Amino acid sequence: MDAKERELLQLIEKNGRLENSTIARLMGISEDETKQMIEKLEKEKVILGYSAIINWTKGTDEGAVTAMIDVKVTPKRGVGFDKVAERIYRFPEVKAVYLMSGVYDLSVSIEGKTMAEVGRFVSEKLSTLDSVLSTTTHFILKKYKHDGLVFSENEEDKRIVVSP
Repeated sequence: MDAKERELLQLIEKNGRLENSTIARLMGISEDETKQMIEKLEKEKVILGYSAIINWTKGTDEGAVTAMIDVKVTPKRGVGFDKVAERIYRFPEVKAVYLMSGVYDLSVSIEGKTMAEVGRFVSEKLSTLDSVLSTTTHFILKKYKHDGLVFSENEEDKRIVVSP
């Protein structure tokens, strides 16, 4: 990957809605070159998709529960952790799976409608897999920052200062 491709990736990672004409202008290349570069990176699966980061706590009653689950597993001979991770990421509730260093092997991010639904996933689906030795579930209570974007705005304190 060359420097121009890296520059393009950094631009669209920050704002996936940039038009090709804007990207071309920012990078000092033609729109045609920009289009070809994007198509190439999509074909090579460097660009996997485009998504918006939503602050679901603003203006919606969507009460999704997000949990991070630390999973200790027994790796499979010849394929290591890959087959176990693949089995886990195939569940529709799973949003992300990461191989980790430290006490636990995998970190699994899932979403459910309620804590009970997340609990059922862990007890009925995740914990029952042959390779899973143990799990620890952490519920996300509040998001402050995600993918480099700050969620909470510093609102001004409108209370009147009272001093003796």
